[in-house]
Amino acid sequence: MSLPRFFVDEPLAAGESIRLPAGIAHHAARVLRLRDGAPIVLFNGRGGEFPAILRVKGAAALAQVGAFDPVERESPLRLTLVQALVAADKLDWIVEKAVELGVDRIIVTPMQRSVVRLDAARAVRRVQHWAEVARAACCQCGRNRVPPVDFAGSFGAVLAVIEAAGQRLLLLPKASHELCSAVAGDRAVLLVGPEGGLADGEIAQAGQAGFVAVRLGPRILRTETAGPVALAALQATSGDLAPAAARSAPRPS
Repeated sequence: MSLPRFFVDEPLAAGESIRLPAGIAHHAARVLRLRDGAPIVLFNGRGGEFPAILRVKGAAALAQVGAFDPVERESPLRLTLVQALVAADKLDWIVEKAVELGVDRIIVTPMQRSVVRLDAARAVRRVQHWAEVARAACCQCGRNRVPPVDFAGSFGAVLAVIEAAGQRLLLLPKASHELCSAVAGDRAVLLVGPEGGLADGEIAQAGQAGFVAVRLGPRILRTETAGPVALAALQATSGDLAPAAARSAPRPS
């Protein structure tokens, strides 16, 4: 069984003893019921990880930090997921699974047929919440770099902020091209619409921005299913799940 992993948002150094934040201390001692002296792993999202020893002192918890381990578990394929704004529970699931599947960045945006709407204040709170979901997913799956989860206020805005490099793919049930073919290069952007699908104007706008419509086989998947399935397929053909001969060059540190 893998050791419990905790995200600590501060610089870490071998040999130091740090006081763990109250939330982590509670989770370690009260939820996981770890005892004093238990081995754990700490990471701060800046690459690599640190083995550590947990020291429980009442309601507080310390960690004695061990030697830095530069291990990384990132995919050679840099995947950006552009996900339509959907219900909170569905979006949490999408963020969690996308992080587990090695996505490099997530951008959430409202689309014409999105049922959910966010004002500026709620959007700030949701971005903070999605960041927590992403960190928790990294703790679970072993990633040492936390992918950012951003919010773009409109569909047009999201097209302006995505990187110019890489293949751009739009999931569309009636597309003539299949997704399951290797991505050319080491970058790709995947666009997933809301429950009611993309509006015709959005499809045309995406096409003008260089997106190619692709489909995921003969069945129509829900929006919360389509993204993770497509990410897994891309990893299987061009990423860290692909045969060695099909993988892109290793990502720089």
